Formats: sequence, C-alpha cells, structure tokens
Amino acid sequence: MATLSEAESKRLVASYGVPVPAEEVVASASAAEAAAERIGFPVVAKLCGPAISHKSERGLVRLGLTDAAAVRAAAEALMAAARPEDGAVEVLIGAMASGNRELIAGLAHDPQFGPCVMLGLGGVLAEALGDVAFRLVPLSRVDALDLVDDLASQALLGAVRGDPPVDRERLADVLVALGEIATAEPGVRSVDLNPLIVVDGVPVAVDALVEVDR
Repeated sequence: MATLSEAESKRLVASYGVPVPAEEVVASASAAEAAAERIGFPVVAKLCGPAISHKSERGLVRLGLTDAAAVRAAAEALMAAARPEDGAVEVLIGAMASGNRELIAGLAHDPQFGPCVMLGLGGVLAEALGDVAFRLVPLSRVDALDLVDDLASQALLGAVRGDPPVDRERLADVLVALGEIATAEPGVRSVDLNPLIVVDGVPVAVDALVEVDR
C-alpha cells in the first residue's frame, strides 16, 4: 500500500464533502508567509509529504502562528527538520481550527466483512474510554445517524461549556462521505480522520491520512 500526503488526503475527502480547514501547500518560507496572509491568522504549519504520517511525534507541527514572522520561522524550521527518507516535502499552511471536543472517524477494511465506517471519541480520552462504533458499507443516512447514536459518550455530543451541541446531521454527512469513498474509490484501503475538531458544532477534519493500493 501507499500513503497519500496529508494535503492529498484532505483533497480526496473534501471532494466527497468532508469539511476541512482552508489551507495551501507551499515550497518555501516566503510562499508560506503569503499563504498565511491569504488564509488569515492564526494559522498552523506542518511538514507535509507522502512518507510523513506521524508529524506530531516528530515535532513537525506548529500551532497558533499569529504573524508573518512566526510563519516564516516555522516554515524554515520545518523544512530544516526533513530527513532524507521523507522524500519530497512541502509545508502545509492551514487555518487554525479551535474547539473543545475531538472525534475520530475513518474507513477500514475488515478481512471478513469488507469496508466499514468507524466513529469514535477522540482527544486525550480516546484510549482511556475506547468509545468506538462501526457500520458496514454501504452506509445509508439512517445507518450514519444510528452510528452516531451508538457512541456511549452521548453527553459529550450535547452542549458543553458554552459550546453548541454537535450537529448530528453534519457529522452524519462525514460518515456518509466515508461510505461513498469506499464505494466509489476501490483503490482506497483506509481513511483516518483524526482528529475531527468540533468547531461551533461542526466536525472539521484537521488531519487526514489515506492509504491506497499501489
């Protein structure tokens, strides 16, 4: 299998209707500054390439950049951190999405049952609570809404600390989109949307990883 870069992965899922932040991929620090000005501050900067899948573990993410000087410095540092085994790399500049709740969603292939869509609780509580649910593809809208209802942590989907409830219809849109990818893109083996940050009730995929057959 081969892995698409984060930018390529996001373009794919966005083409099926998954919300993603406004972002641009650039090849230089000066281009990063210009992209940030177009997108609007604050922004995030990440080193991006098909061989880079664990950016946070390697310190390849810079969050909350509020001016052009910070973007230039971040882009220069990220490009300097590239390793030979990373191959061709670029810098992704994206709008900073902020929210107090994180979800995860994805598409996986079960050896026995075939493609299935996954939804779970994300963030620091994900491993501790193990709140994850699955549905087989094809996935109807009713199935998608049932999948949302299957999460045990329903209180976290409601209004929390002044934030509005998670928009279940918009979340169902994401799950239906994953099912459509499985049907329309037979070369796609897996999709990982982690995290989906809930922004004003809307789940936004701030990171995406897609694996495809070579």
